[in-house]
Amino acid sequence: MKSGRLMLAIPALTLLTASTALAAGPIGKWRVGDGTAVVGLRMCGANLCGVIEAGPEKSALDDNNPDPAQRARRLLGLPILNLKKSGDNSWAGTVYNANDGQNYQASLKQTSETQLTLEGCVVGTNICGSDSWTRVR
Repeated sequence: MKSGRLMLAIPALTLLTASTALAAGPIGKWRVGDGTAVVGLRMCGANLCGVIEAGPEKSALDDNNPDPAQRARRLLGLPILNLKKSGDNSWAGTVYNANDGQNYQASLKQTSETQLTLEGCVVGTNICGSDSWTRVR
């Protein structure tokens, strides 16, 4: 009889672990899909914010920015995400892409403890792209 109770407890523990993983939320460090940067996610008041924390060379600048006054900004420490809660494990707002110097409408969904999906769309269009981010341990 003890082994029967143990068998029932294992699936319950697995479900508890899976729900707790998402409950941990997106706060932390995430490696972008192509591996070129790590973005730190944290709360900024009621919003979820993201900052480039690693990847680009220390001296790398925001030289793709269309605003010449912004091109001298360092990429390390650059805020790129500003999102509001939009549902269970999801947020919406804007993302800045330093590769092309553009801001996009963004949605972020946490699909597991170790995986996020970021989608960015050109404002006012259906032209979108997505990227999977992996939690850095």
